[in-house]
Amino acid sequence: MTLIHERVALARDGKNPTVIGRMGSGWAVLGDSQLPLGYSLLLSDPVVFAINDLGPAERARFLADMVSLGDALLAVTQAYRINYEIQCNGDQALHAHVFARYETEEPERRRCPVWMYDPAQRSAAPFDATLHAGLRQAIGAWLAERGLLVPTG
Repeated sequence: MTLIHERVALARDGKNPTVIGRMGSGWAVLGDSQLPLGYSLLLSDPVVFAINDLGPAERARFLADMVSLGDALLAVTQAYRINYEIQCNGDQALHAHVFARYETEEPERRRCPVWMYDPAQRSAAPFDATLHAGLRQAIGAWLAERGLLVPTG
């Protein structure tokens, strides 16, 4: 069982405070670190090992949802671009990292993946349910207004 399995189970039970909403292919959530602000993930549901385990329609849905989450970040943050990553090396279950990138980042940082930030910097910006509630709600509202969230429950 991976962290992705655990987070999806919590999302299904309504107990994951990072949940933005349920999309067609999985759960849009805010990241445990909010450096950069708006860092989000798309967690596949059902959980699968890799994108290659999905059929063509499911792959297309996952990738479209991932980009739609990026569109939402562009719309509700001051990001100038979005970085997307599907690695699944640490937690070996399909999930996509969606990073808002900002012109206010140091130039040498903007050129590199977010993972190149000092781990202490990333851990100094943890997700906070109260502090990030407005951001989570704004992203969710943007997705909902476009019919990109599906009902849960």
